[in-house]
Amino acid sequence: MIISNKPLQFLLVAFMACVPYLGNANPLKDSVSVANTAEPAHHLEATHQKKEFNATDLINSHIGDSHEFHIADWDGHPISFYLPVILWTNNGLEVFSSEAFHHDNSGEHVVEVNGQKLVRFNEVIFYADQYEALSTEDRQNGAFAFDARPLDFSITKNVFSMFMSAIVLFLLFLAVARSYKKNSLAPKGLAGFLEPLVTFVRDEIAIPNIGTKHYAKYMPYLLTIFFFIWINNLIGLIPFFPFSSNLTGNIYFTFVLAFITFIVTTLSGNKDYWSHILTPPVPKALYPIMIPVEIIGMLTKPFALMIRLFANITAGHIIILSLVSLIFIFETAWVSPISGAFVLFMSVLEMLVAALQAYVFTLLSALFIGQAVAEHDHH
Repeated sequence: MIISNKPLQFLLVAFMACVPYLGNANPLKDSVSVANTAEPAHHLEATHQKKEFNATDLINSHIGDSHEFHIADWDGHPISFYLPVILWTNNGLEVFSSEAFHHDNSGEHVVEVNGQKLVRFNEVIFYADQYEALSTEDRQNGAFAFDARPLDFSITKNVFSMFMSAIVLFLLFLAVARSYKKNSLAPKGLAGFLEPLVTFVRDEIAIPNIGTKHYAKYMPYLLTIFFFIWINNLIGLIPFFPFSSNLTGNIYFTFVLAFITFIVTTLSGNKDYWSHILTPPVPKALYPIMIPVEIIGMLTKPFALMIRLFANITAGHIIILSLVSLIFIFETAWVSPISGAFVLFMSVLEMLVAALQAYVFTLLSALFIGQAVAEHDHH
């Protein structure tokens, strides 16, 4: 696999663009009016009442995407790593820090850029005037309200994580390639760790499912998705910055991976593969039934890939966060040993699931490709 310098430079520039956005919360949002000091004592007490813990909000904030990393809270103020917002609006390209968003009187996140007001709702950015005209349902499904949104190329948590995992993957195999140039004997160090995994993908996944004649052509793709999914699964298990994103638990991400497998499978199909779909080995009277069934079967394969990876990774994150939430729900430290033990057990189990889901996705991709390139004997 040949990697040009331009993509690497783009990734590094995008990463460096994120660095200036590390800081405290928006001062406009956190500032307190002097007039508040003159408010009655009972009002201040009501204002500072302890907020009820909401486990659903905690879980959704973790498994969902975001324009910033929340690192910690200090003296009542959140410390966040703010990521750049990159939009193509009616006024052209707009680039600014996500820190610029602040709550208005309605509680929405708003920002005004070059005289153009934008609203962020559920991490989706809308034009403010068109946002007001949307129904509640359209706002909830805002990702598909294309007319009310600018084109969004922002570096969110998931995009940041994807760039980071791509750089890690590139550096890992660059180091392995250099070690092979220097050492012609048995591999050592990082190469000694990764070579058995590469051999495993070749001998246990690619060759048995694709065959010795065609497997080499698809090895770069299979190795890429195996290590890319595995690294991102592990990144999602690390609970602190700059990790903690839930990339492989994002259905849009798993859809793209499954769609790529679908494209590779479809373009690799030989005449036997298409003959089985378009002229199945059944009486011609059954063609009106069997041909649609075969075509639906083509689509259900990538759909199963997409849902399996998304559901398994997301479920693991939800279980771990639910166990942590028990401490705050019961409001007692006596729950923490039991909750902590189960969290430790689930975290170790999720490390196994991280590798297992990368293996399953790669295995099924190889199986689908193998069905497309298989050559049948004709008697």
